Amino acid sequence: MPQDMPPAGGYEAVQYKRNLPSRGLFRPGPLAAGGAVLMLYGWYKLVVGIREQNELAREKMWARIHLIPLLQAEEDRDQVRRHLADQAREKELLGDNIKVYHSDRFVRPTFGVVPSKVSEE
Repeated sequence: MPQDMPPAGGYEAVQYKRNLPSRGLFRPGPLAAGGAVLMLYGWYKLVVGIREQNELAREKMWARIHLIPLLQAEEDRDQVRRHLADQAREKELLGDNIKVYHSDRFVRPTFGVVPSKVSEE
């Protein structure tokens, strides 16, 4: 019995690839490039935001620094008003001002004023 041989000119080519169109933007290269662009934009916005926050914090700090003399003067005026009121009260009660520290130098009070009537709610 004779052996089977391929036909003359050979067999047809076997189609082993899928016959599909290319997937457009959903290939790995464009997806990775799009993700990289998106992340770079996010990092850019983050850095710009951090710089703006730092600038606002610096501006706030300098505003507070420039307000310190005003607040100190206001506190000093309040201290002088309270000191003179205390001296007037002492003079009314004792008849003479007593120097506790035996000096003419002003000594800043080291006590806090607490109201006499505290309501408990």
